[in-house]
Amino acid sequence: MRAFLKYFITAYVLAVALVVGIAGFRGSRSTKPPIEVFPDMDRQPKLRPQTTTKFAAWADGQTSRAHPAGTVSRESAWEDNAFNTGRQGGAPVEAMPIEVNSMVLKRGQERFSIYCQPCHGVLGDGKGITSKYGMGNTANLHQDRLIKTQDGDLFNTISNGKSTMMGYASVIPVADRWAVVAYVRTLQLSRLASEAEVPAAILPTIK
Repeated sequence: MRAFLKYFITAYVLAVALVVGIAGFRGSRSTKPPIEVFPDMDRQPKLRPQTTTKFAAWADGQTSRAHPAGTVSRESAWEDNAFNTGRQGGAPVEAMPIEVNSMVLKRGQERFSIYCQPCHGVLGDGKGITSKYGMGNTANLHQDRLIKTQDGDLFNTISNGKSTMMGYASVIPVADRWAVVAYVRTLQLSRLASEAEVPAAILPTIK
């Protein structure tokens, strides 16, 4: 019996000490740092702004870095710019807000071949490689609806996607999206333009 009482009292004292140690001092104040069994990233090394660092990748030793390319301030009028969004006053712009030249078309062709051609096909007729794997609902870019749609609407589709098409704003920069729009218009003209629309200087070369 004495042995039982001895173990019982010992266990009781340990249990009380454990409870008091865990919860008995909650809310009390101390100048000592708390005991953290699981710090859970409460203490993380970090760099303060406007100070120096020995981080080897930054040769100037400054902790404050320039904003990454393409960063847009929340206070900017970025969304009110037709070049950035393809919209003006809430409606798609009719024509591209860029100058179309051979360099723009070449860039548009490059981006089209990477991101658009697998589904829309090299001719833009919707017969890309994916059509051989059951994806038969890809739009033909030569259909009348897409020929008549505004350039800003095409830009918006490239940016945000439509129907089963994903958006490419995260991988195609704004200027390149306009270049793709310009190349799509070139594909449409190459198939649907009338003879009267062909420049006289090159008309003999295509007859």
